[in-house]
Amino acid sequence: MKLTLDTDARTVTLEEAGNIKTLDMYTREAFEAISRQWIRIGWNQKYPYTFSWMGRPVIQLPEDMIRMQEVIFTVKPDVIIETGVAHGGSLIYYSSLCKAMEKGRIIGIDIEIRPHNRAAIESHSLYDRIQLIEGSSTAPEIVSQVKALVKPGETVLVILDSNHTYAHVYDELEAYADLVTPGSYIVATDGVMKDVADVPRGTADWTTNNPTFAARDFAEKHTEFVIEQPAWPFNESELAENITHWPGAWLKRV
Repeated sequence: MKLTLDTDARTVTLEEAGNIKTLDMYTREAFEAISRQWIRIGWNQKYPYTFSWMGRPVIQLPEDMIRMQEVIFTVKPDVIIETGVAHGGSLIYYSSLCKAMEKGRIIGIDIEIRPHNRAAIESHSLYDRIQLIEGSSTAPEIVSQVKALVKPGETVLVILDSNHTYAHVYDELEAYADLVTPGSYIVATDGVMKDVADVPRGTADWTTNNPTFAARDFAEKHTEFVIEQPAWPFNESELAENITHWPGAWLKRV
């Protein structure tokens, strides 16, 4: 696709497969087209690797963090389960939200929690709502350990942010979906892979080997889940789509 911005004429021109479309620059459609390319360039430039939350690196697009905050405040989960710990910034972020709401705790799972990251997380003032589990998120003994920590009747939200291959994400969905309570979500993050397969840092097989396709196929098999972007609690614009690294990620249990 060729994308041409003309700030003098105030137009955005899209050329793809021999089709040419010119948009007024200051429209919803132009904003979405520019945003899609901004996402691709920002991902390649490692833009999400420039943020922290209360002292811990948080490798997330801020837009996705705010949307997650909206969901957490709406659902008010008793338990947030996140696969993938890395530096622990997301765990600290969720813990800060739980503390503000005076409700909720977090279970973080990773196949390897490096000693320096574990030390930083465990010494953080918000660690009191976090429990770390080291091991493969799809190993039966780890899945059983996590499920044993969830009490009957608790509201559960699950976030999948570990190994982003299709197979691993699908296995995580199968392993943890039954913990998700009606009205809550299991979120298969980082499906942006399918949109950045051709950028310099991308990999060609990501066009199909990605979380978005895993979530899509899981939803087709499990009709108790629907892929549905959570509604924005506040919107005084004509926009309706998330600017996101998580396309097709939100699986809602209905």
